[in-house]
Amino acid sequence: MILLVIIIVLALLFDFINGFHDAANSIATIVSTKVLSPFQAVLWAAFFNFVAFFIAKYIIGEFGIANTVAKTVYPQFITLPIILSGVVAAIIWNLATWWLGIPSSSSHTLIGGFAGAAIAAAGFGAIQSPVIIKIASFIVLAPFIGMVISLLFTIAVMYICRRISFSKTEKWFKHLQLLSSAMFSIGHGLNDSQKVMGIIAAALIAAHPLGIGMGVQSAADIPSWVAFSCFTVISLGTISGGWRIVKTMGGGITKVTPLEGFVAETSGALTLYLTEILKIPVSTTHTITGAIIGVGATKRLSAVRWGVTKKLMTAWLLTIPVSALLAAGIYCITNLFL
Repeated sequence: MILLVIIIVLALLFDFINGFHDAANSIATIVSTKVLSPFQAVLWAAFFNFVAFFIAKYIIGEFGIANTVAKTVYPQFITLPIILSGVVAAIIWNLATWWLGIPSSSSHTLIGGFAGAAIAAAGFGAIQSPVIIKIASFIVLAPFIGMVISLLFTIAVMYICRRISFSKTEKWFKHLQLLSSAMFSIGHGLNDSQKVMGIIAAALIAAHPLGIGMGVQSAADIPSWVAFSCFTVISLGTISGGWRIVKTMGGGITKVTPLEGFVAETSGALTLYLTEILKIPVSTTHTITGAIIGVGATKRLSAVRWGVTKKLMTAWLLTIPVSALLAAGIYCITNLFL
């Protein structure tokens, strides 16, 4: 029972870190364009992170992404030490990339850690390869989809506004950025909160044969308190902010105007809503980065700081294997004592 409680507490800690790590995704452009102050921006994003709980529960009616995450490893191989190792590895990688100001994927570090610990315990047969491959493919697909939507959306908006003065459009899109930021924050809450829900669900499933799993035998049995806690904690994490990454996202990739900020956030939000329908956990970081690149590319390819982008993509590709190796090492150590 103590180990289960420790895992739940650490999973919620990861959720909190995820909130401040990814806060930059939905507020970087409204801060860099001076639509809101940093403090106002994080409150705005946190509120809509929490609103996502009610949308998932009462409008969508399910937590499909949580179910996908819980199925990363076959149920018969899931144990509490495996989950503990995966969560600890994910926390370490998230804190390291936050400290370095690298907007890496909280999603993929959590999934990589979970899978890596399972492989260390029972070999590659323990993981559901089709699920891992589908999730990993969106390391490329999510930013690409965000970029394409953003590119087309920017062209359409610029065409519609071609006869309107710059000062007037600037004023319009500063107000519209509040809407786009809210949309993206809802998408962030829907996607990222459910990943931690999936890990906690996996822990409860593993604890069920021990008589301490609270009756949870599958991800469909996730108690309401788990969902509510995950959405609440990620909102609190968002309030704490992620200022190191705001700098990278707000101006490190390309210079962003209110019009472009609106387009990037809206495109990122639409991509997240699409993956919510497909029940695929994706990185909100990857999504908004792709959207910002799409916005920059409409001006000219040289407007995108490809050196920064290359470093980001390298970090993305390393996230799953590094997290998996880290979790495998932690599992080997943990297994000596548990």
